[in-house]
Amino acid sequence: MPKIINVLFLAAEAEPFVKVGGLGDVAGSLPHALRSLSNADITLDVRLVLPYHPVVKSDNLRPVGIFALQRGDAEIQVEVFETLLNGMPVYFIGGDPIRANGSVYSSDSKLDAEKYTFFSLAALELPRQINWLPDVIHANDWHTALSLYGSLTKTWEEGVRHIASVLTLHNLPFMGPDVSAILESYGLKLAQTDLPDWSRVMPSPLGLWASDAIVAVSPTYAKEILQPEYSCGLDDFFQSRRETLHGIINGLDEVSFNPAEDSALGVNFDITSLEKRAANKGLLQERLGLPRESKTPLLAMVTRMDIQKGVDLSFTALKSMKRSNWQAVILGTGDPKLEDAALKLQALFPDRINVQTRYDAGLARQIYAGSDMLLMPSRYEPCGLSQMIAMHYGCIPIVRAAGGLNDTVIHGKTGFVFQKAHHMSLMAAINSAFKIYADPEKWQTMQRVGMAQDFSWENSAKKYLELYQSIIK
Repeated sequence: MPKIINVLFLAAEAEPFVKVGGLGDVAGSLPHALRSLSNADITLDVRLVLPYHPVVKSDNLRPVGIFALQRGDAEIQVEVFETLLNGMPVYFIGGDPIRANGSVYSSDSKLDAEKYTFFSLAALELPRQINWLPDVIHANDWHTALSLYGSLTKTWEEGVRHIASVLTLHNLPFMGPDVSAILESYGLKLAQTDLPDWSRVMPSPLGLWASDAIVAVSPTYAKEILQPEYSCGLDDFFQSRRETLHGIINGLDEVSFNPAEDSALGVNFDITSLEKRAANKGLLQERLGLPRESKTPLLAMVTRMDIQKGVDLSFTALKSMKRSNWQAVILGTGDPKLEDAALKLQALFPDRINVQTRYDAGLARQIYAGSDMLLMPSRYEPCGLSQMIAMHYGCIPIVRAAGGLNDTVIHGKTGFVFQKAHHMSLMAAINSAFKIYADPEKWQTMQRVGMAQDFSWENSAKKYLELYQSIIK
């Protein structure tokens, strides 16, 4: 008989139901990759649980049941719906606290505090309602971290069996709001923890403290958060948990991001037909109103407009390189000041730079397929996805040695890696890239090595399975 491992996988968003950022990609891919590891010796029964946001897209939800959570003197009704996604059960938890906020994330921290506390505690009760007991609860970021805290306190107070728990950190600086009053209203006391005083009322630190294993989304980021510069004030806590801190790189959906079959591209190509790629550069230049110059290096940024992403370093570097021959396309939205700075840069170089301040998934794919180099000078980058997509599409990444960028880009072989978060260091890396670009044979060798990299979710899923097995023991 194969051994069965039941995994309750909790997230705030997941493709194809609802996606705001990178977490949606992870939660849409990793549970499937885990389930596909099932074989004659082991069965992974992974079940995904999401909030039933009003913006969720799904036509095939069936009601599963209704139960109540006690909150103070009142009861709050929890509604559960289910659908199947490629054979995987997906549960949606609804209720007034989730309906009160129409979007996935709110600018009102009180709404989010209520919504995600309710969701985490309802998700914890769900297995009992469907008569299915998890061996592992896998939470992601602060929105679901309280499920782990709730699970541990139930073990202590009610003597229920301990369920192994994992918290994956996708974005450490976002730890969630003060939930102390809400937790107590649901009957959960705040434990005496070894966390810093200021963090003892916040979901992410409470979940980290309660978890059996902590996962940072790249090996380098797991090392970085041990340092004060990256730990957001939790470096002493992380040092105390070094034995349970792991770094597992996120994967890439290589079916979706496949230049040989991507319908967004003007001309499809693969590693054996790299010569066809050049047509995409011409089409992109045409679409953006840039001169069709096949030999001019076309630099790209597909990014959130955020200081974290180092976009200001790119702007300064490009200004300083006005005597060099290059073109650039910048696609991204975010900080209005940085959007404005990008548009001012475009005004300075109207024949060389095109800026699109919006989210456009189709154009992003055309940029990966048509540009020569991708700039990612991030100040910190827990994992990063753009550099992996770029390599898959034959676009060479130029990145800072931060987090997952350091783990996925090999300097001089698949891209260019620089150390210091300074525009001069970025400029030096761009100039190194330009020298190789001038030799088409060497450049195509780099492209092919990058395209051949295996970033599939299967690799990451195997590491998660090993982790599950170790903490269940």
